[in-house]
Amino acid sequence: MDSLRIELGERAYPIYIGPRLLGDAGLLERVLGRRDVLVVSNETVAPLWLGRLRSGLGTRRLAQHLLPDGEQYKTMEAFSAVLDALVNARFNRDCVVVALGGGVVGDIAGFAAACYQRGVDFVQMPTTLLAQVDSSVGGKTGINHSGGKNLIGAFHQPIAVVADTDALSTLPQRELRAGLAEVIKYGLIRDEPFLGWLESSLDALLARDPAALAQAIRRSCEIKAEIVALDERETGATRALLNLGHTFGHAIETAAGYGAWLHGEAVATGMLLAAELSQRLGWLGVAEVDRIRALLVRAGLPTDPPRLGRTRMLQLMRMDKKVREGQLRLVLLKRLGNAVFTADYSADELELLLKARVGEAAP
Repeated sequence: MDSLRIELGERAYPIYIGPRLLGDAGLLERVLGRRDVLVVSNETVAPLWLGRLRSGLGTRRLAQHLLPDGEQYKTMEAFSAVLDALVNARFNRDCVVVALGGGVVGDIAGFAAACYQRGVDFVQMPTTLLAQVDSSVGGKTGINHSGGKNLIGAFHQPIAVVADTDALSTLPQRELRAGLAEVIKYGLIRDEPFLGWLESSLDALLARDPAALAQAIRRSCEIKAEIVALDERETGATRALLNLGHTFGHAIETAAGYGAWLHGEAVATGMLLAAELSQRLGWLGVAEVDRIRALLVRAGLPTDPPRLGRTRMLQLMRMDKKVREGQLRLVLLKRLGNAVFTADYSADELELLLKARVGEAAP
């Protein structure tokens, strides 16, 4: 087992990475104590991994709630159902909510934990690559709205993240590839040598080599931990760097209908759009953009957005949570490994990019 720590003062917490963690009674005792536990999972993950988790939980008072599987279910109704489960179990403020699943499960369970009795502890036990490297770390929780992704939510840090790499053995290949988009993101924003390692290790990652996956997860979490420790609630420009490709990607997800595109797929396309805009601004060269595109294609990720039309795309992008005083701010690349969060870009170049890539008008 490997571990690292998110340094957030009194809200600091560990991340545990390795195989056979879900059934590790000693680790679960350290993380959960002897408190009441609500396990929130979904209909896909629970049959695969809930039994292993339960075997390590012993005689604790335990309740469970299963969500339907899919981004389209990240709704107010699903959030309310988790609150109902806590109330029906008659759990008090000393309970722990455990999120066993991917990013949707973690976001909903974490948001419910943030709100129940004005806040109870929760633990992330991510079972997808995307969740293990990104969404389980950093305390962002929430649900979607028809007008935009993740518009309703709260910052609520977990007390621990338990990333059992065994869970990746049952992950569909499309989900694995979507998770790699977020791994690639870390190289692009912060660590060009890591980007080079990903290029040389991509075949091993796609083949689910345990050592390669563990290294990718560890380095991704290290980078996110560093950034979150500097800017926990995204009040400055630092944490926003984690959103490379997300403003474009969230617009794609919303327009296509939640679940039609996986989050990582939309982020991959969004990262390439951000790189292409960076090239138009003179910050990246053609070879660098081609390098990004080639890695995404090798990973089996989409690089062409749907033809939404420029007006619709901009309308959705302007609902992004990083908009301030009507100004759309974007994460762009000064160079590989060096991202910036800025409103200092040419609006004309953005419009020309979108016209070329999503069309002048919706078909």
